[in-house]
Amino acid sequence: MAALILIVDDDPIQRRLLEAMTRRFGYEVETAETGEAGLARLEASDQPPVDLIILDLVMPDLDGMGVLTRLRQRGIATPAIVQTAHGSIEAVISAMRAGAYDFVVKPVGAERLQISIKNALRVDALEDELRRATRRRVGELSFRDIVTKVEGMARTIRLAERAAKSNIPVLIEGESGVGKELMARAIQGASDRRGKPFVTVNCGALPENLVESILFGHEKGAFTGASEKHIGKFAEANGGTLFLDEIGELPIDAQVKLLRALQEGEIDPVGARRPVKVDIRLISATNQDLIELVKRGRFREDLFYRLNVFPVTIPPLRARAADVPDLARRFLARFCAEEGKRVRGIANDAAALLSAYDWPGNVRQLENAMFRAVVLADGDELTVAEFPQIAAQVDGFDVRIPPAPPPLAESSPAPAFDAAHFEPRDPHIMRLIDDSGDVRKIDDIEAEAIRFALAHYRGQMSQIARKLGIGRSTLYRKLKDLGVDADLLGEAAA
Repeated sequence: MAALILIVDDDPIQRRLLEAMTRRFGYEVETAETGEAGLARLEASDQPPVDLIILDLVMPDLDGMGVLTRLRQRGIATPAIVQTAHGSIEAVISAMRAGAYDFVVKPVGAERLQISIKNALRVDALEDELRRATRRRVGELSFRDIVTKVEGMARTIRLAERAAKSNIPVLIEGESGVGKELMARAIQGASDRRGKPFVTVNCGALPENLVESILFGHEKGAFTGASEKHIGKFAEANGGTLFLDEIGELPIDAQVKLLRALQEGEIDPVGARRPVKVDIRLISATNQDLIELVKRGRFREDLFYRLNVFPVTIPPLRARAADVPDLARRFLARFCAEEGKRVRGIANDAAALLSAYDWPGNVRQLENAMFRAVVLADGDELTVAEFPQIAAQVDGFDVRIPPAPPPLAESSPAPAFDAAHFEPRDPHIMRLIDDSGDVRKIDDIEAEAIRFALAHYRGQMSQIARKLGIGRSTLYRKLKDLGVDADLLGEAAA
């Protein structure tokens, strides 16, 4: 699902114009006739969250400034673009001080509005990532940090919220990469152990001969190489939460001692004379079927029932495709900041590709794909060309790179123009002199520039028109004069 934009304007004609324009950009749109109705929609917990508001400043009863003030008072951080027919400096300053992201004057042009929306969503996504990183560092992540617009995932979150209110052991199930650790951190952030230690142990990465020492600690001299005392993960998590990831990989011997530690609330460090009391909240996670492991004798049945008190299952990303655009936008903002790239957003065809893909590696795979795309990006938005491996696996999105044509003999006639394959020898050099030694005509130079832009921007007509500084209708007219078929360009861009 694309970003959801709420248009708040008392003028029905203006609402319809803005709605048509923003839908044409590829966003989901809702409208409200009054400021009060807009506030009510923003606070509705039983409806999908709004990603951006386009707000009229001049309205009867509650005007745009009043809406901005109430948003700030109620702690609603949804970005707002305000618009008015009177673009005075005083109005701009007042709106920005009240919390507006941008200011546009009626009637706003399509390109100006589209750029403002993309920038607002990008900045909002980056701020969300920064806030989430801060809360993660201090152990205060919450369920609001889990991005979802899907009812199945929302049910999982509601279930986890109930678990967070008690000290009950939780078993988080789900495929690799779905975000089990994030869910575990959100459970702690919503519990009375918020801000306390959160210790993660990947049971699949523990050396078998050191499992007991790593989990429960050891005394100095307890075994060869134990040159100093080690307190262990249980003691590190004392007062907070211990997260045992991939619990199904834990060796059988260690499972016996883990069961005793959970039952008695105390651990036996290697070489210690007496047990040590610990107070932990245990959250475990697995991408395996523990019941099947029990049947095969690889997992203790008594430990399984001790862990599986409150199971929480996270659906795979393919079952929550509507969340892909929001996740991708947040990853884009973060990686652009980390890599110093200025990418405003994701092209509509690229967003459709990401939503159509199955994501067998789930959120982790999407994160890595966005990282690679940001590194590869040259333009101001990500296109299908930045996701070649994914496009090759989705029907209708295959990115084909044509082979280089063989060199032409001197007597060979010049080939007809092919928009998909056009490639000048040096993109930084354009001939100003023709074969007879005369200056080339302006029309010929313009035609060559258009042809190069078609190839350089892979047939993306809106981007071509914007970079050439002409309107789309003008670009289509010039293409018609050049004898270029726009339908052929659409096939080449796909």
